[in-house]
Amino acid sequence: MTKATWYFDVISPFAYLQAMRLDQLPDDVRLICKPTLFAGYLNHWGHLGPAEIEPKKVFIFRQCAWRARRKGIDFNLPPNHPFNPLRALRLAEALDGDLKAVQAIFRSVWVDGNLPDNDEGWAGMQASAEVTDGDALVNDPEIKARLMTNGDEAIAAGAFGVPTFVINDEVFWGDDAFEMVLDYLENPEMLADDDMQRAVGLVPTAVRTR
Repeated sequence: MTKATWYFDVISPFAYLQAMRLDQLPDDVRLICKPTLFAGYLNHWGHLGPAEIEPKKVFIFRQCAWRARRKGIDFNLPPNHPFNPLRALRLAEALDGDLKAVQAIFRSVWVDGNLPDNDEGWAGMQASAEVTDGDALVNDPEIKARLMTNGDEAIAAGAFGVPTFVINDEVFWGDDAFEMVLDYLENPEMLADDDMQRAVGLVPTAVRTR
């Protein structure tokens, strides 16, 4: 059985779109869902978030709405974005990354508009995940530590954004890489051909001044 670790943050609409398709993974794949804080990737790699580049933010949300329609996935923009996802991520971790719970949390944000950083949205999210003691769960020091460990593990594995699959030490980033994931699971040797290997050894002839 192949182990596939899926790193996500509910703040990402692309992670939501991919979350709704995870049931399409082959039966012989052991999926492990691990919530991570997207801001941690940005800080580590020195990136700007999409929401920090206004034209990119507008395009991304339009693209996500378009992709959702094409794939028949319900999609509604939440009332605010970006938002603080910590309670949602800790809740997902407290529920051991259970896929159905993770999907319910995602739908709560990207369909029902429940945000974890306000009391009304948080109550709605707990109801969606069928949880009655959410505050106790997300305030558990062990859960907080596990969430931080997830992020450290993801970055150590080479992840630089969400959603990201890590399978056999290979990294697959983005919702639009899901078909690549499915092809790789069917044929892991696809990354061993010359074109794929050339990507590993490319040497720059120009470096941008920072």
